[in-house]
Amino acid sequence: MDLYSVLCVSDRTRAAEWCEALFGRPPDEITGEEYLWQLGENAWVVVDDRDVRAERVGGAMITLGVTDLDDILARLAAHGIDHEPVETYGNGVRHVVVLDPDGNSLSLAEPPTR
Repeated sequence: MDLYSVLCVSDRTRAAEWCEALFGRPPDEITGEEYLWQLGENAWVVVDDRDVRAERVGGAMITLGVTDLDDILARLAAHGIDHEPVETYGNGVRHVVVLDPDGNSLSLAEPPTR
């Protein structure tokens, strides 16, 4: 089974630049009008600004499990991208919410080191 999480955006070019900063690379694929980043063997984030998606712009909520949270936050800061404060849950997971220019929520969650 494959997972495609769609970020409905108002401007695909602006969103692609933002995602390049988040993921540290350009899209892995461009299919028609969609930009796709592969984040796992069968997991993708898709940027889509087609008119058919207009009423859904800014409504996505995605949580990504990461192992290099501090590096990602430093890369985002270098691109002028802000985030909410980093929280540490009782189980040791570090979690932060990052909003794209349209208000889509991409949370980053890093498990504790063992």
